Amino acid sequence: MLPSAGSCLVFNTVGLNKHAGFWSAWLIMCAWIAVPAAGVLGIIDWINYQFGLNFTGWTAVGIGAVILVLWFILSIYKNVVAGKVQTFMLFAGITGIIICSLMFFFSGKWSLDNFSNFFASSNNKAYGGSFGTAVAWIVGCSFMITPYFGFETVPAMVEEGDFPIKSQKKAILGSVLTCGAIYALFYFAMAGAMPWEQLTNNGDCHPFISFEALEYCFGSKIAPFVLIMGIVGVVFPIGTSVLGFWYSGVRMIYAMGRQNFLPKAFAKTNKYSQPVLPSVLILVVSIAFLAMQEIRSFFDLMAFACALCYVITTISSLVMDKKHPEWERPYKCAKALKILSLVFMAVIAVFCTIGIGKTTWIGFIGYMGVGLLLWLFMIIFKWRKEKVWMKTPEGDKEF
Repeated sequence: MLPSAGSCLVFNTVGLNKHAGFWSAWLIMCAWIAVPAAGVLGIIDWINYQFGLNFTGWTAVGIGAVILVLWFILSIYKNVVAGKVQTFMLFAGITGIIICSLMFFFSGKWSLDNFSNFFASSNNKAYGGSFGTAVAWIVGCSFMITPYFGFETVPAMVEEGDFPIKSQKKAILGSVLTCGAIYALFYFAMAGAMPWEQLTNNGDCHPFISFEALEYCFGSKIAPFVLIMGIVGVVFPIGTSVLGFWYSGVRMIYAMGRQNFLPKAFAKTNKYSQPVLPSVLILVVSIAFLAMQEIRSFFDLMAFACALCYVITTISSLVMDKKHPEWERPYKCAKALKILSLVFMAVIAVFCTIGIGKTTWIGFIGYMGVGLLLWLFMIIFKWRKEKVWMKTPEGDKEF
C-alpha cells in the first residue's frame, strides 16, 4: 500500500503522524543496530571457545571494531557482492544445522525422557518458587520475539526489489516459517539428547551447549565436525544476519534523510548508489554498543525495542483502516488479529522490562537520548521551514 523505503517510518507517519514515524523508526533501528555488535561478540566468544583464546574486555572490543569496519566497507560496495556472500552463508548455515539435528536424533542418546523437566527455568528462584517458574517462562517467551523479528526488513528494501509487491508475502512468510521450522527441529533434537540439568548445567546460561551435546553423544572424535559447525552454525548465520540488518538500517536512515526526518546529508549516495553517512552512523553506534560487552544486553534491547515499535505500528494500522478505507491494500488483516497483536506486543514489552538488566537500560537510554537530540533538532530548526513528505496512494503528501 505504501511501497517506499522506510517501512515503519512510512507506515506510521501516514497512519498517525511524523512523530510516531520518527520514533517507531528509531526504535526498530535500535533492534537492527544491536545485531552487528551482538554478532561480533558472538563470533569472538566462539573463537575463544574453539581455540582456547582469551579475547575479553577491551581487547574484544578492539577486535570487534575491526570486524565492524570490514562490514562497513562491504556495505558501501555493490549490493550484488554482499547479496552473494549472504546467500552462500545462509544456505550453508541451514544445511549444517539440519545435518547436526539429524545427528542428534540418530545418536542413540536421544530420548523423550529428557523432556521430563520441560518447564524448568534458570530464573524460577529469582521470581519466587512455583509462581516464579510461570513468570520466568512468560519473561522468556517475551524475549523469544528476538528470533522472529527481521521480517520487517523486507519492506525496508522495497525500492530495490525486482519482484511484484504481492510477492513480498513469499519473502516475509518464507523467512518467518523457515526460521520457525529450523528452530523447532534443532532445539527439539538437541533438548532430547541430554537431560535439561546436564545439558544446561542447571540453567547457568553458558554458551555453546550444542557443541557440548555433540561431544556427549559422539565423544572426542566429533571435534572436527564441531569446528565445521562453529563456522556454518555460528559464524555464517551471524554474518548473514549482520549484513541484512545493516543494509536495512542504512535504508531506513536514508529514507529519513530523503523525506526530511534527518538532515539531507543522510540521503547522499556514492557511485555504487549506497548511502555512506547512514553506514557511518551505524558503524559508530555499533562500536558504542560493542563497548557494553554483554551479549545478553543486546537481545534485551532487540526484544524491548521491537515490541514498542510493533505497538505503534499496530495502532497505526487500526487508525489507517478508519482514515483511509478506500485505499487499495495488497494485503488485508482482520481487525481482531490487529487487536490481538496490540495486546501481545504490549504484554511482551511489559515482561521484557522485568528481565532487562542495568547495562541494557544504560544502553537503551543512551541510544534514545541520541534520538531525542535529533528529534528536537528537527522540531526546532528543520520542521518549522520544511515538512516531511510521504508517497501515498493519493500522491505525495506533507505531514
